[in-house]
Amino acid sequence: MEAENHTVLSHFLLLGLSEDPDLLPILFVLFLCMYLVAVLGNLLIILAVSSDSHLHTPMYFFLSNLSLADICFISTTVPKMLVNIQAHSKDISYLECLAQTYFFIIYGGVDNFLLTIMAFDRFVAICHPLHYTVIMNPRLCVRLVLMSWFIMFWVSLIHVLLLNQLTFSTGTEIPHFFCELAQLLKVASCDTIINDIFMYVVAALLGVVPVTGILFSYSQIVSSLMKMSSSVSKYKPFSTCGSHLCVVSLFYGTAFGVYLNSAGTQSSSRTMIASVMYTVVTPMLNPFIYSLRNNDVKGALRRLLRRMIFGPSWVTDLRTKWTLQNLKLLL
Repeated sequence: MEAENHTVLSHFLLLGLSEDPDLLPILFVLFLCMYLVAVLGNLLIILAVSSDSHLHTPMYFFLSNLSLADICFISTTVPKMLVNIQAHSKDISYLECLAQTYFFIIYGGVDNFLLTIMAFDRFVAICHPLHYTVIMNPRLCVRLVLMSWFIMFWVSLIHVLLLNQLTFSTGTEIPHFFCELAQLLKVASCDTIINDIFMYVVAALLGVVPVTGILFSYSQIVSSLMKMSSSVSKYKPFSTCGSHLCVVSLFYGTAFGVYLNSAGTQSSSRTMIASVMYTVVTPMLNPFIYSLRNNDVKGALRRLLRRMIFGPSWVTDLRTKWTLQNLKLLL
């Protein structure tokens, strides 16, 4: 098939998770439910943290930002897949594909940084409790989050600019359900050595450095917790750290699975299964992991739902007062 320049290429073909027509309606319902649960769950976390003054701390500030990044992360891939299944189409335009790759890298990278920052936050809180409010001041917290977005904006932009220099054959098929960078480099019809080098350098820096930071933080945390004599004083740190470790294990375990499969000779089906865990299941489970294992978040969610159902406390007081007045009149 004759190669055409990217300026002429109009679209790619996303092969999706399955070509079985009987399986597609099941996949549509399944991923629609997972998407709605992920968005609703993460949105509730954001609303609970923003509306409850007890949660206005650095840890929950980072958690709300993680939930926001997760909503954006899953919204980058799943809606397009649902539209294609519903329309019985595999097309994605060239510009849509580049945009999907761009935002996917940004939100995935921000997730990566936020998990590392949250580990550092727990390290300071447990190992240096007396200096916690001084070290983790609001200005530093905001700067850390903005720095994460700024770094990933430029990293993703360079990836996409390099990708835009490649050529692809007409009707190029991507054996995936979204435009993933490694898969795009595999189907390019020209030399991708520069793209590959930059991808591996970035993956090494943004993978090894954060994971090393997380491992160091938790080694210090475990060392500090082991020195505590009271089991009661260990419970809350273990609870918050346990939630974070579950999310870290899920995120990095599935992410490394994707890139190890992409770099090796494993089948594309195994790569897609790992990608589903990484891009869909992880953002969906994060709010449940934090809410089910964290009493502060559970309490904030209960108060939020109570306000959503019965209204603010002053409205409830007015209703009660109005009801009592009516009862007096009737009696």
